[in-house]
Amino acid sequence: MRRKLAVCALFCVVLAMLPSHSASVAVMSVDLGSEWMKIAIVKPGVPMEIALNSESRRKTPIAVCLKETERLFGDNALGVSVKNPKLVYRHLQSLLGKKHDNPQVGLYQKTFPEHQLLEDPVRGTPYFKYADDLNYTPEELLGMVLNYSRGLAQDFAEQPIKDAVITVPCFFNQAERRAVLKVANMAGVKVLQLINDNTAVAINYGVFRRKDIDSTPKNIMFYDMGASSTTATIVTYQTVKTKDMGVQPQVQVRGVGFDRGLGGFELDLRLRDHLAKLFNQQKKSKKDVRENHRAMAKLLKEAQRLKMVLSANAEFTAQVEGLMDDIDFKARVSRVDFEAMCADLFERVSRPVQDALATAEMTSIEQVILVGGSTRVPKVQEVLLKAVNKEELGKNINADEAAAMGAVYQAAALSKAFKVKPFLVRDATVYPIQVEFTRETDEDGAKTVKHNKRILFQRMAPYPQRKVITFNRYTDDFSFEINYGDLAYLGEEDLGVFGSLNLTTVKLSEVGSSFLKHTDAESKGIKAHFNMDDSGVLLLDRVESVFETIVEEKEEESTLTKLGNTISNLFGGGSAEPSLNATESVQEEEEVPLEAGKEEEEEEAEKKKKTEEEPEQPKEEQEAPKEAEGEEKEKKPEEAEKAPGEEEEAGEKKEEKTGDAEAEKEAEKTEQKPQKKTKISEEIAVELLANDISDPTAEDILSSNKKLQDLTNRDLAKQERERMLNNLEAFIFETQDKLNQKEYKQAVGEEEKEKIVAKLRESSEWMDEEGYAATTKELREKLSELKTLCKALFFRVDERRKRPDRLAALTSMLNTSSYFLRSAKLIPEDDQIFTDVELKTLEKVINDTTTWKTETVAEQDKRSLAERPVLLSKDLEAKLALLDREVNYLLNKAKFAKPKAKPKAKNATSSSSEKSAKANATAEEKVIPPAATATGEEEATVKDSESPKANTDNHVGDEL
Repeated sequence: MRRKLAVCALFCVVLAMLPSHSASVAVMSVDLGSEWMKIAIVKPGVPMEIALNSESRRKTPIAVCLKETERLFGDNALGVSVKNPKLVYRHLQSLLGKKHDNPQVGLYQKTFPEHQLLEDPVRGTPYFKYADDLNYTPEELLGMVLNYSRGLAQDFAEQPIKDAVITVPCFFNQAERRAVLKVANMAGVKVLQLINDNTAVAINYGVFRRKDIDSTPKNIMFYDMGASSTTATIVTYQTVKTKDMGVQPQVQVRGVGFDRGLGGFELDLRLRDHLAKLFNQQKKSKKDVRENHRAMAKLLKEAQRLKMVLSANAEFTAQVEGLMDDIDFKARVSRVDFEAMCADLFERVSRPVQDALATAEMTSIEQVILVGGSTRVPKVQEVLLKAVNKEELGKNINADEAAAMGAVYQAAALSKAFKVKPFLVRDATVYPIQVEFTRETDEDGAKTVKHNKRILFQRMAPYPQRKVITFNRYTDDFSFEINYGDLAYLGEEDLGVFGSLNLTTVKLSEVGSSFLKHTDAESKGIKAHFNMDDSGVLLLDRVESVFETIVEEKEEESTLTKLGNTISNLFGGGSAEPSLNATESVQEEEEVPLEAGKEEEEEEAEKKKKTEEEPEQPKEEQEAPKEAEGEEKEKKPEEAEKAPGEEEEAGEKKEEKTGDAEAEKEAEKTEQKPQKKTKISEEIAVELLANDISDPTAEDILSSNKKLQDLTNRDLAKQERERMLNNLEAFIFETQDKLNQKEYKQAVGEEEKEKIVAKLRESSEWMDEEGYAATTKELREKLSELKTLCKALFFRVDERRKRPDRLAALTSMLNTSSYFLRSAKLIPEDDQIFTDVELKTLEKVINDTTTWKTETVAEQDKRSLAERPVLLSKDLEAKLALLDREVNYLLNKAKFAKPKAKPKAKNATSSSSEKSAKANATAEEKVIPPAATATGEEEATVKDSESPKANTDNHVGDEL
């Protein structure tokens, strides 16, 4: 019984661990670049794998085409960009989290002049003017692309997916990261984490080389040149010891250098402009090709192809058919020309390396590994080799897919549906963040306003991390600023692209009321709790006013009382108070020192002054009464040696002293009760005002979501109509073809065939004239009408195809069942395990089935193929199932039946032979010499019992 219960319990546990079919357990990652995106998935039974798109490609262009009736994505959108570039939007990442006056927005407008970028009057951000009454923001367009990527992942995984890890460039600031989160929200994607793309690459590299990581630090640089930016990242691989998981491998980001404007797309633009210049020099047209958006889109496509070819060839001929005004373009371009026109760009290749080494405070690294498609350019590798002073560059990683694979590993680690080997990650903040506030000070009787700055997160500080800042000198409502720290290392051009250096203004209210509530308590300041989460986004968790008050402790309970309380708590009697807040239990918060310099000296002087004016009572004085009490107790033996007369006086004095001592003790207990300090926290109301990019309002979010949902519904409706149109067209052609096949000709009558042919001809003509403009409902009705007309014909043909196999299976089952029945009846009565009722039931089923089969087959043979059949496949399957059930029941009974026990024959002969055998055995045992050992006795007994004579004697009765 216990074993059965254990098995049931184990089975329930296994069921609880299995993923539900309705629930989504798969996760995805999206390497969201500026030009391409790579998608990876993890699902049960499939580890990390790149999801293929509809063209079976492993990477998809980030492009969306907005037509009047449909949307196109990826390669289909790029195909339209050559014919009508105004409808295609791409390279949207560079517009996220930026104001309209940002230099990056102006550069985008210059690169894609076919688009009209306007400024949002409220937020100051750019948006695309699509029509007179329709606009799209970069976040909305990128949300469409991200939703499309989610659809690709779901199609590849064959199950719904919602959770994702999305990569972002490591140099993205707070506004840009918040913009990506808004994009994911519009796309209906739950973001497990925004991970820096360089960190994702480092994870992918380290996960597959776990065995090579030990306690010795290994410093490696990943040099990533993508489409629009370049990043150099130095990481350290090392095993570290943790409390919960023991020794585990860890990757820590040590240094980062980047160039926002250096990438492969800038090289493409240089080549495009060079090809445009060559076309104008040929003077085949009087127009300037640079003013024709369609022609420039064609040249850009050819420039991208030319760059790839020149990476492997010294020269190549670029050619575009019908570039402009039906004029073909053809020109020879060499690698030397390409390197000359991009010389200033190649000079910037080494700058991120130098910045990364300076940030990490290193002079050299062990290895440099190339990441990103633009690192395949030979000149880039040549300049990089000189910069890092290495003999060769590491190419042992997939330059295109490393970030996506590292991100999906992190997604599996964050998901509750998967268990992966721990791989610790310590990322770093690229930009320092500080808190700024003003305070009035009184110097020489004159009030002055002092501006204070305190660093919250240093440059390259690890995250996730929590920080606390305490404001000690505020008793009323006030405000403070959260801004970026010193960014002088960026340079003027980078600072212009960076945007606002001011993040948020924090306004605190109800500070004064919190002090009025706790006038008797000592203030411990206003504490602001900050959190830099896994995505690198700074959050203000809460602000609270903290006070400290003294409460009297209850007298210590006896050991028995404590034991009783403990037992009652174990059985649910006590109150379950949490020991830590949910946020504080994850990670210890680091207190940021707020006051410094001269102010700290003033505070220390004030504390010393207070200490001198109100000195604390030393412990020796508090313990003095106990010592006096101890001295009195020590004098008792000496008083016992006094004379009898003196004893009475001493006794009276002793009683008086004892009474006084007891009274003093009671007074001391009343005055010196044990005290305990308790902290009181009062929540402070917080109002946040964004100073970089204001968040969209609730109405804006609803409007964006509705706009995207309407487009999605339109696409789904269009897909449904196309599917129905294809189904109707296919049904007409397939049915017309079937009517010419032999088995359909035999199964259809002349009158029925004429009706079907006429209806098919009518539907085909309707398709040519009106069908391609018909609604989905009309197409569905037309298809249903045709299927109803042809249903009887298709049924007869289908039955004719199934009938032979089903009939042969039934015949075989009848033969098997009959043989089994005959064998069962031949079993002797003493060994019979089947009852008469069971055998008769099987016999009845066999006879009835045989009779039904004979009669129905005969009836079916009389009918023509064009008539409705009477011998149906479903009836054959039902008869087959009934026979199979009856036979299996008897087979299972025979399998688990126990053989009947045979009665033993008892007669006089057997009894006498058994008695004689026992007597012989006793006599033989007595013959053994008394000097034999115990072992000898055992051996003799065994030999006697196994002798042939003894066996013969024992079986005499059985033989008779």
